[in-house]
Amino acid sequence: MNGPTRISAVTRPKIGVLLVSALGIFWLAVAFQRSFTLLGDPDLVAKSVGAAYLLIPLICIWALTHELRFGFRAQAMARILEREGGLTVDDLPRSPAGRIDRKAADEHFQQAKAAAEQAPDDWRTWYRLSCAYDTAGDRKRARQALRTAATLHHETTQPA
Repeated sequence: MNGPTRISAVTRPKIGVLLVSALGIFWLAVAFQRSFTLLGDPDLVAKSVGAAYLLIPLICIWALTHELRFGFRAQAMARILEREGGLTVDDLPRSPAGRIDRKAADEHFQQAKAAAEQAPDDWRTWYRLSCAYDTAGDRKRARQALRTAATLHHETTQPA
């Protein structure tokens, strides 16, 4: 018999998203129940709080669906790049502790940035730039670049 099975690095984030989404949906159900209870109260202040409390879950539902759609788009783009052989290979040198060498990450980033500047309408270059930002530790810009890639991908796949 084989040893214990390990959860892959690809599966682990999906499990995290699933758990957080499940907890969020549970919270939304409780919030809706509480808001309807407050809306049924004869006191005007309680009704007002119930109406305001109803808006919070609606905003959360919008944010959750927005982020999940973004994640599915990013995953679809990664599958396309993988089929095409265009995914960035993580072969940068690392320290014994596993940290990526900063100089190598900076060089990789400069290459990805130059490619994105040469082909600003290609979602593939923006996706790879996003990976380079992430490797360099700049998560905010990585998300921005990935959002740009998703927008460009969506524009190129939609019928004219």
